[in-house]
Amino acid sequence: MIRMENLQTTKQRFGIIGNDVHLNRALEKAVRVAPTDISVLVTGESGVGKESIPKIIHSLSHRKHAKYIAVNCGAIPEGTIDSELFGHEKGAFTGATTARRGYFEVTDGGTIFLDEVGELPLTTQVRLLRVLENGEFIKVGSSEVQKTNVRIVAATNLNMQEAIAKEKFREDLYYRLSTIEIPLPPLRDRNEDIHLLFRKFASEFAQKYRMPTVRLDENAIKLLMNYRFPGNIRQLRNIAEQISVVEEDRLITAQNIVQYLPNYNKNLPAIIGGTSANDFSTERDIMYKVLFDMRSDINDLKKLTLDLMKTGDIEKVEEKNHQLIKKIYADQEEKKHAIEVVKIPQNASSDKNYDFIETIEEDESLSLQDKEIEMIRKALEKNNNKRKLAAKELGISERTLYRKIKQYDL
Repeated sequence: MIRMENLQTTKQRFGIIGNDVHLNRALEKAVRVAPTDISVLVTGESGVGKESIPKIIHSLSHRKHAKYIAVNCGAIPEGTIDSELFGHEKGAFTGATTARRGYFEVTDGGTIFLDEVGELPLTTQVRLLRVLENGEFIKVGSSEVQKTNVRIVAATNLNMQEAIAKEKFREDLYYRLSTIEIPLPPLRDRNEDIHLLFRKFASEFAQKYRMPTVRLDENAIKLLMNYRFPGNIRQLRNIAEQISVVEEDRLITAQNIVQYLPNYNKNLPAIIGGTSANDFSTERDIMYKVLFDMRSDINDLKKLTLDLMKTGDIEKVEEKNHQLIKKIYADQEEKKHAIEVVKIPQNASSDKNYDFIETIEEDESLSLQDKEIEMIRKALEKNNNKRKLAAKELGISERTLYRKIKQYDL
């Protein structure tokens, strides 16, 4: 382990504030790998300060006197990124009036920081993989292989495993870049560091704008520490600058600071990752669930109807499929039992005044026999009384249908 004194020295040198355990572990890793030429991948959410790690690595390495270049891969258009990184020859494409050296050629002997490396096009990823494997690259429009000796430190805020699964990032390149992976914690996991960082930023802006430094009261500090900071350190810095410029009173209360915290009252927990079998994330999922339930009920009804048609014995079918009938008509049975019938005596006087009259509507018949008759009628009507076609649609034989027509006098 690196001694705490050395770690504090590194923090002071590079302006890093905080005593979080995960932050300290990330800095320890950076200091340890700096003397080597191992490729490093820095991961973490946007705004957590990933750009500090490559600066530490370069400054503490044997390449510290050579060039250090930071490249934001997400800011370079896909059509020109190969030219930017590897250079191009004169006439390689329209507008290439002169030859140009790329970042890998210019940084030979130094360190190149590839920020947002997950945004690289797949064709560029192939070229980068070759540089990592044997230090070779070819300029755009050239056939000559050139050598370079650079150390690559990359950073991303993407979930690389998901990007690989979606074939947006090459798996072999990921393993070459992440020989050492350094994750940086989000600001919401560094509660104790939030006030320290705010004080640092407030002091910087007080000097910049030549005004007294703003201070937070106890309630404002607690409120700030409980905020989730989706924009991490970048958002906290922005808030400190706004307060320093806008607020006239230099002692900031909770009522003052809440104005600068977007969606403060909406800091509700969110479900991240997998969902259980009964969770529905979209309306489409709910609709599918309802449709599948309806389909299951219809299939159960078909089974009951078919059994009834084959046997013709209602009591036997009800006894055999008691649980199925109970499952299908459970809701209707509950409603049926819930109805209160008010009996009026036969000898009641016709001129007696009643406070109210309750009208009871009879539920639709749930008899299996009635359903069977209704289905046979519909099948016959649909097929213009052609028994053969009606029997085929009902899934029974023509003879059984004829017997049912005679039985129910249809």
